[in-house]
Amino acid sequence: MSGIADIHPVDVGRFKIGAGLPLVLIAGPCQIEGRDHALFHAEALVNAAQTAGMNFIYKSSFDKANRTSADSARGVGIEKGLRILEDVKQQFSCPVLTDVHTPEQCKVASKIADILQIPAFLCRQTDLIRAACETKLPLNIKKGQFLSPGQMLNIINKCHSFNNKNIMLCERGSSFGYNNLIVDFLGLSELKNYKKPVILDVTHSLQIPGGQGNAADGRSSQALDLALAGTAIGLAGLFIEVHPDPRKALCDGPSATRLDGIENILNKVKTIDNIVKSF
Repeated sequence: MSGIADIHPVDVGRFKIGAGLPLVLIAGPCQIEGRDHALFHAEALVNAAQTAGMNFIYKSSFDKANRTSADSARGVGIEKGLRILEDVKQQFSCPVLTDVHTPEQCKVASKIADILQIPAFLCRQTDLIRAACETKLPLNIKKGQFLSPGQMLNIINKCHSFNNKNIMLCERGSSFGYNNLIVDFLGLSELKNYKKPVILDVTHSLQIPGGQGNAADGRSSQALDLALAGTAIGLAGLFIEVHPDPRKALCDGPSATRLDGIENILNKVKTIDNIVKSF
């Protein structure tokens, strides 16, 4: 695992995230669907992560601005969403992550969130990157489906120019023809060369964009395969969205992992992670 010692870890207060450190789980429902819904997920995920011996970050979105259809559910909004994330944070003592879509949201979200996430389609937006960097919070920057791994170096340099080196790079698949995404594991290795923790977004890498016409389809049955493969190359963390019944999820259900199946995935990836990082 050459070069791991040089990778700049990301400090989220309770623990650090880095390629040479134990695998971290970033998980939760795609969209905040309500307070009770969020707390139910958080409790189950905290327990599953503890059983597997993994550090855990709760994620969920107060708004899903990038939707196929104007009729798709957007979320509970920033004020209510942040109150719910604060409740999760206080009750379960876990860091929380949420995505931001406009520069104005960054400062507001930073009052509650421990990590801000830059969505893939917005990863080149300079004003958004600047505002997120100015919060001084760690950032999870998703690689746009339209970018090569090498183009992420420009985004890293942009963050550095705004005085934030506390960033993670998140792979979520690359566009491949129509309505399909692929995960390039050679590209993941290239991302690791930039000395930032690399996260694999298992869920959105399984998307079939526009596969249902007015919504994305997905291949959730392959989540375990992708999670194991990513873990085997020594990544810093996995990003997995969950739902008790993905068919009823308000967002990205076809790509989501059933909540009652997450413990099986975590136990297996943790075994692989222990082996890989013992070299």
